[in-house]
Amino acid sequence: MTINRALRYGGRTLALTATALGTIAAAVPAAADEQPTAEQILADCASGEGKCSFNSPEIGEAYLGKPRQVSELLYNCTASPAAQTMSWADTVGSSHSVGGSITVGGGIEGIITASVTATYNYTWQSSHTETSSFTVNVQPGEVGWISRAQVMQDISGTWQTHYDDPKRGHYYWFVPDVVTGPAPNGTDGKHNAVVVESRKMTADEKKLCSNGSTKNEVFTRNS
Repeated sequence: MTINRALRYGGRTLALTATALGTIAAAVPAAADEQPTAEQILADCASGEGKCSFNSPEIGEAYLGKPRQVSELLYNCTASPAAQTMSWADTVGSSHSVGGSITVGGGIEGIITASVTATYNYTWQSSHTETSSFTVNVQPGEVGWISRAQVMQDISGTWQTHYDDPKRGHYYWFVPDVVTGPAPNGTDGKHNAVVVESRKMTADEKKLCSNGSTKNEVFTRNS
């Protein structure tokens, strides 16, 4: 079809104080049967079971994310070019390499926001929503739609978790992570893009035009 247009590791406790508080001198990988998974560590961060911080965040250069469909499909069953103004809406969230999507208002989001703000005095957004409308031009026998690409940015850092009681024998665990989320339009000279795309109808889609209700019409439907 032609379209136009964790790593993860646990820190061993190398020394204990008289009050049995764990200290870490270096991050040393633990044996596989000794360490919890990175997902378990991040779940403890989100729930508050572990006292977590997102250390040494480094913001990468902004880039334009992949375009994705944000409108309904516009079918042109007529013999002439068709134009129609269509509304679109797009919400772009955040994800991280350890645990998938980041929940707005969740514990993980708040820790990342605090760390990035303290380090760069930059307000990190875990989610961004835009809505607007655009005129879609579609040739006869084709399908058109609106796509949008969001400026994105990666933030790398290391989760540090401290437990009041040892977890798998350690008070501290360290998990490297990369957070990917929307960046403000114009960051590092990159700009959001809204484009109209089109393609030929498939055989099944052409059948929609041949039934009595849609023949010689322009109509929209969800993808």
